[in-house]
Amino acid sequence: MLTNDQLDKWDRDHFFHPSTHLGQHSRGEAPGRIIQTAEGCWITDRDGNRMLDAFAGLYCVNIGYGRQEVAEAIADQARELAYYHSYVGHGTEASVTLSRMIAERAPEGLNRVYFGQGGSDANETNIKLVWYYNNILGRPEKKKIISRWRGYHGSGLMSGSLTGLSLFHKKFDLPLDTVRHTTAPYYFQRADESQGEADFVAQCAADLEDLIAAEGADTIAAFIAEPVIGTGGIVPPPEGYWEAIQPILKAHDILLIVDEVITGFGRLGAMFGSPLFGLEPDIMTIAKGLTSAYAPLSGSVVHDRVFEVLARGTDENGPLGHGWTYSAHPIGAAAGVANLKLLDSLGLVDNAASVGPYLTQSMAEAMADHPHLGEVRGIGMLTALELVKTHGTRDGFDPADKIVPQIVAAMARRGVIARAMPQADIVGFAPPLCLTRAEADTIVSATRDSVAEILG
Repeated sequence: MLTNDQLDKWDRDHFFHPSTHLGQHSRGEAPGRIIQTAEGCWITDRDGNRMLDAFAGLYCVNIGYGRQEVAEAIADQARELAYYHSYVGHGTEASVTLSRMIAERAPEGLNRVYFGQGGSDANETNIKLVWYYNNILGRPEKKKIISRWRGYHGSGLMSGSLTGLSLFHKKFDLPLDTVRHTTAPYYFQRADESQGEADFVAQCAADLEDLIAAEGADTIAAFIAEPVIGTGGIVPPPEGYWEAIQPILKAHDILLIVDEVITGFGRLGAMFGSPLFGLEPDIMTIAKGLTSAYAPLSGSVVHDRVFEVLARGTDENGPLGHGWTYSAHPIGAAAGVANLKLLDSLGLVDNAASVGPYLTQSMAEAMADHPHLGEVRGIGMLTALELVKTHGTRDGFDPADKIVPQIVAAMARRGVIARAMPQADIVGFAPPLCLTRAEADTIVSATRDSVAEILG
């Protein structure tokens, strides 16, 4: 029973929700959930239902909910200076400090941070900077961007084009014609089931080489990818994948944009994913864990070798014609500073490196004998359960049956929030980095029981 039907009516009559079935929601045919409070890994809705958030919002509440240190930093900043722009060299103590803190944690050479509001606009910025970069170098034809199928890079015009999921293209006239997609390093769903992992990696590399040859290397500006596929299925790369891909990019003078929106700031049990896989980004995208979503903030972290060309461009052409009103917003920056301090002082990166694998292993053990198990995989505080029609095959369920959404709904009834991943039969988990082993056990128990309820 709803305690405030008027609020529910306002929600359905006036609130335009993202990534939502608009018709069903507005007609009241699909359940909504209005969240009221949260602490640690737990959220409580307005009807008093307390739930373990096993997806950290949208992979983003890394430090957990209810951290008063961040709330106080936001309030202090709002009282002192709620806003000033960052155009024409203006800054605030918070934005300057956070820039330095990011550079100290980022891979070597990534020393310049352009701040935005979210991962989508950060990737829009990245592509503009890449195009500007090649124009300054006198390479006006080198503008195409290669992304990967199943990659997720946002839902703007360019960022939505980079995203390799059909939901974000359908009826939006995307992808734009400057974007090309190549094979996702998704070994479980490889096209040729007979391939071993090494052969599959070689196939991914060959597919990229073939695409570059077909398009012409002199037309390709950058390759963008997540260290670990996130929304496309929570898929760690097969062994040797990045060692095979990076030399191809370097050989053809193609910039590497590493999208660490999900993987950054501890999610993989390391501060960033790039060092784990030996990645050498020219530009790195950050958001989500930068503030643990206590305030909107993103960043494009630019390597010195790229920044030098951009700076030369302004010497030749005047100020860079790119900016957002809220770039480096002081409240967001203050939240970021407080968030990163907590990430360190609470040892949350180390906790992700310990409890995350425990969650994945426990999930694998709990589901090992289930007749619909496809695969349990994970890295750090990321875990995925992929289901199949028959164990030992890769055949999926009929999408019309909505098997995984039913499982996720059953989990919610048991007080655990998980995510039905798009274009697949995958239950995804990305809890706050403060998750305990006892809470991991709660997630596994709810998953096992919910799968049994829906699939037997």
